[in-house]
Amino acid sequence: MRSMTRYVDEDLHGAEFRECDLTAARLIGVVMQDAVIDGLVTNLMVNGVEVTKYVEAELDRRHPVRVLIRSEDPADLREASRQLHAGWAATIERIRRTPGIERRSVNDEWSAVQTMRHLVFVHDSWFRRCCLGSTELFTPMGIGPTVEPYRGAHGLDLSLDPALDEIVSVRDAQAAELEAWLDEVTAAQLAAPAPVPDDDVWPPYARGRSVRQCLGTVLNETFEHHRFCVRDLDLIELQDVE
Repeated sequence: MRSMTRYVDEDLHGAEFRECDLTAARLIGVVMQDAVIDGLVTNLMVNGVEVTKYVEAELDRRHPVRVLIRSEDPADLREASRQLHAGWAATIERIRRTPGIERRSVNDEWSAVQTMRHLVFVHDSWFRRCCLGSTELFTPMGIGPTVEPYRGAHGLDLSLDPALDEIVSVRDAQAAELEAWLDEVTAAQLAAPAPVPDDDVWPPYARGRSVRQCLGTVLNETFEHHRFCVRDLDLIELQDVE
């Protein structure tokens, strides 16, 4: 990635930075009103105050399942998985009350069905491959990363357009598979190196991680994408009211 440009006395009103690496970025003497920052944010200084801990504590207060996701206790991880599945089930029922909303998007984000299809891919890649060592093809309806050669590789079929019920059926089966595994897994198994197959299939950077770290990716992705989905459903419903 090329070095970032230095902006001086520029009007960046309404600018959007998407999928950018802003590590060590410095915003000096800026006017920042009604701004939104959403991403992996650590060690963020605002007017001399490190605010990350405040943000993380507030997120934990709003979403207690985050604490369970970070736990090393298999019982906590089982409970986290069940709560995440229950949260998605409630959101899917909300979606069903407004037919068609599942295919609408705002601000160039994924629609609800695209989000769920991505989680199909997350389960196949980060759980089945990285936690179980599976070399089976991914579920065709999954949506993977946009980078080549992974975008349409290892069994993904980009031409598919599955219905909501088809996606929900696959996600329910995946949730049941994960919870059955969590019912049996031990702390020692979680701490072991992830049995990532030695091939060129997503995720290429999982080698060297523990099973627990790979499971953490599955749970975090499930949580974060649910948060994004609910956020966008709220925005769509607000637009319809206005």
